[in-house]
Amino acid sequence: MNILLATSEAVPFAKTGGLADVCGALPIELARLGHKPVVVMPAYRKVQYCRQPIKPLGIDFIIPIGSKTVTGHLQESALPGSDVPVYLIEQDQYFDRDELYSVDGKDYIDNCERFVFFCRAALEAIRLLELEVDVLHANDWQTGLIPAYLKVEYARKPGYERIAGLFTVHNMSYQGSFWHWDMLLTGLDWRYFNWRELEFHGKLNLLKTGLVFADSINTVSPRYAQEIQTAPLGCRLEGVLQHRRDVVSGIINGIDAKEWDPGSDPHLAANYDVNSVGEGKPVCKAALQKELGLPVKPDAPLIGLIGRLTDQKGCNLVVEVIQRWVGENDAQWVVLGTGLPKYHKLFAMLTERFPAKVAARLEFSDLLAHRIEAGADIFLMPSRFEPCGLNQLYSLKYGAVPVVRATGGLADTIVGVGNSPAGAEPNGFSFQEYSALALDETLRKACEMYRQPDQWRKLIETGMRQDWSWARSAREYVKLYEETVRRAGGG
Repeated sequence: MNILLATSEAVPFAKTGGLADVCGALPIELARLGHKPVVVMPAYRKVQYCRQPIKPLGIDFIIPIGSKTVTGHLQESALPGSDVPVYLIEQDQYFDRDELYSVDGKDYIDNCERFVFFCRAALEAIRLLELEVDVLHANDWQTGLIPAYLKVEYARKPGYERIAGLFTVHNMSYQGSFWHWDMLLTGLDWRYFNWRELEFHGKLNLLKTGLVFADSINTVSPRYAQEIQTAPLGCRLEGVLQHRRDVVSGIINGIDAKEWDPGSDPHLAANYDVNSVGEGKPVCKAALQKELGLPVKPDAPLIGLIGRLTDQKGCNLVVEVIQRWVGENDAQWVVLGTGLPKYHKLFAMLTERFPAKVAARLEFSDLLAHRIEAGADIFLMPSRFEPCGLNQLYSLKYGAVPVVRATGGLADTIVGVGNSPAGAEPNGFSFQEYSALALDETLRKACEMYRQPDQWRKLIETGMRQDWSWARSAREYVKLYEETVRRAGGG
């Protein structure tokens, strides 16, 4: 099967979030399964630092943008360690900028125009490169116009008639909402600016556009696919998703099994696998405690948290629980991440006041993230909502038992002790109510089991043996691609 993934970011070329991980890893696994994927994305300034060879193809094209035309160029590279082509849309006026979407916290004022250009250019690349495409897999609002263009402008063009469109939503919160006059930039007839198609509360909404025109819609976990069909997680588009519920599904993201493997991870004090976790993990824990200036206490539960320090990630709950715990038990806490200034201040204060109990590093360090996963006994993700989540999957692989709120991908991947469905082995702890009390109670249950070595070891081993690799996810995507082709009438 021939698959074109259109995306605004992909590892290692450009990244702001999980979208880049998906579009950098999924195509490689699809190729290993015998399919023919290609990736199309903008040639941002950051792309030149990706350490992958990039060559100009000498192919120019002209794109209509409202009443003007804009020239672009095509470049070619490949995903690391593979033959998967990456075609880069070069247009320096739009993409030669310091950041991808915003500067100093403010979105670029011409984001709509930039991604109208990209969507049209991605479709023109099919003709210019003479690509055979069975499925065009668009991702997030930046590519939301592609399914519309496929249906409205390209449906009868030679080489495009049988292309099926899949649209993946990675986070409903980001919608690409612009003032109504930006409709002129799209080149689409004003008759499509209506409440059933491109218009949303008087504005042009590119996420909605993708949801309306795609043959299939999916998101990054089955639970999130259900959650976004209701308020509040539908972010006011739940009605659109309910209307199209027959074509909505969810597939859990995978993890890079080579990058995240405690058996070969070069960043750890000791390597281990499921058979040697009892020997290797304590070494990693002691090394982490030393590195962070915490007392080396083998019996004290070490609780880790990595991620954006925001309300969405449940940081308000975490701060409240830490403040309660530091005076009454021996648990240690390690926090890694950046986010809202109020959480920087709170975690810095806790570290200063309780240096034997709390170690916060207000930065992002991939190397330290690996060491926290290996050294922590418990990994915390009490998110208000979580489309998929990856850190809980890394934690399972590294034997750090997850404690999560049962939402989105966290509910799909973590089977909680005491509330697991029949036949499902627990691999962590989970709670439903979004409150500090619920988090506190669940953490206490986890710490009680931590002091029962045999039960704790069984919990760790269950998680470490599970397969959350991209190979598993890719097989599910192939089934979805095949279903999308049938739905579009192509087979």
